[in-house]
Amino acid sequence: MPPITPTGSTPLASLTGGILIGMSAVMVMVLFGRIAGIAGITRGAVGMSGGGDWGWRLSFIAGLIAAPVLVGTVVRPVEQTVSANLPMMAVAGLLVGTGVALGSGCTSGHGVCGLARLSVRSLAAVSTFMAVAASTVFVLRHLIGSPV
Repeated sequence: MPPITPTGSTPLASLTGGILIGMSAVMVMVLFGRIAGIAGITRGAVGMSGGGDWGWRLSFIAGLIAAPVLVGTVVRPVEQTVSANLPMMAVAGLLVGTGVALGSGCTSGHGVCGLARLSVRSLAAVSTFMAVAASTVFVLRHLIGSPV
C-alpha cells in the first residue's frame, strides 16, 4: 500500500481510483450505452426510470459497496470520519438529493462523464458543485468554526 503523507494524501491510491472510475465509466457507455452517473443508475435500479434494465444497475451498485470492503481486507484503508450529528446528516442528504434533482445529475454523471463528452451543461454543473463546496467549507471552517 502506498504510504500516507503527513497531509493524509495518498497520490498513488488516488490515481489508481481515478483510473478505475474512468474505466468503469467507459465500460458502462460501451456495454450499455448509458452514462455512469450514480444518481441515474440508482433511480433506474429502484424502478424510478429506465426500461427494465435494472440487472446491470444493481450489479454496479453492488460493486460500489463491495469494492471498498474487499480492498479494505487487503490493504489498510484510509481513515475517514463521518459526523455523528444525524439530524445534520439528514439535512445534508436532502440538500444533496435536491441538488442532484435540480442539476439533472450528480458529480459522477456530470464531472466524470459529462466533462469527458465536453458537455457545456456539465461544465456549468461541475463549476456550481465546486463553488458551493468551497463556499460551504469556508463558512463551516472560518465563520462557524466547525471542524469539517
